[in-house]
Amino acid sequence: MMSAGTSDIREQVRRRYAATAVSVGEACCGPVESCGPDLTGGLYSTNETATLPKTAVEASLGCGNPALVAVLQPGETVLDLGSGAGLDALLSAKRVGPAGRVIGLDMTDEMLALARRSSAEAGAGNVEFRNGFIEAIPLEEASVDAVISNCVINLSADKPAVFAEMFRVLRPGGRIAISDIVAGDHLSPADRAERGDWVGCIAGALSVTEYQNGLRQAGFVDASLTPTHTVADGLDSMIIRAVKP
Repeated sequence: MMSAGTSDIREQVRRRYAATAVSVGEACCGPVESCGPDLTGGLYSTNETATLPKTAVEASLGCGNPALVAVLQPGETVLDLGSGAGLDALLSAKRVGPAGRVIGLDMTDEMLALARRSSAEAGAGNVEFRNGFIEAIPLEEASVDAVISNCVINLSADKPAVFAEMFRVLRPGGRIAISDIVAGDHLSPADRAERGDWVGCIAGALSVTEYQNGLRQAGFVDASLTPTHTVADGLDSMIIRAVKP
C-alpha cells in the first residue's frame, strides 16, 4: 500500500508529464536550465531523430540516450521504463529489428496517447505501450533482455521497488542501461531539495553510493555510473549500467 507521501509525489509527476504531453514543448523534466540540455541539442544525433515523428521528439523527457548505450541487438526484447512520448522506444525498435520487441511502460494517459500515435505514424510494428507503474511492472519474470530508462527513476518515491522489479523481469544475463540524475555523495537529501524540486528531477535523485547499494541489494552485478554532464551544483546526468547474473 502506498504512503500518502508516495502517492502525492506520483500525482505531481503524473500532472507534470500530462502537461508536457499536452503542450508538446518542454524539454527534459522541466525548464532546460534545471534539468540538462535540450534533447535534440546533443543527446541524439540528427540521423537518429530525422525519420521519427515530430511529437515523439518534441514531447520527450530525458537527460541521456539510453537506447544507444544499451548496445541493443537484433531480436532482443527491450523494456523502456517511463517511455513518455516514445522516442527511446522507437529508437530501440530500429535497433532490435522486426524479430525484436520493445515494450514502453508509462503511467500517464496523455503520454501513452502520443506514443501510440507516433508509433503508428512511424510504422513500428514491433513496439507496444502499456499503462503501468515502474514500481510494479506488468510483465512476467525473466521476460526481457534489456531495460532502459531516461531520467525517470529519480522521479520514483520507491526506488528499491524499481530496482527489484527491473531485476525480476530481466532474463539471466540481461542488463540495464539507464540515464538518470545522480547526486554526489557529499549532498544530503536536504541539499538536493535546495537545488531543485522532485518533478524537476533533482530532489528525488539518489547519491552515487545510494544508487550502487540499491542495485547491489536488488541482485545486480558489475554496476557502473558514468557522468555525462552536470545539471546542477553537485548533480550530474549519468549512464548507469548493471547486469543480472
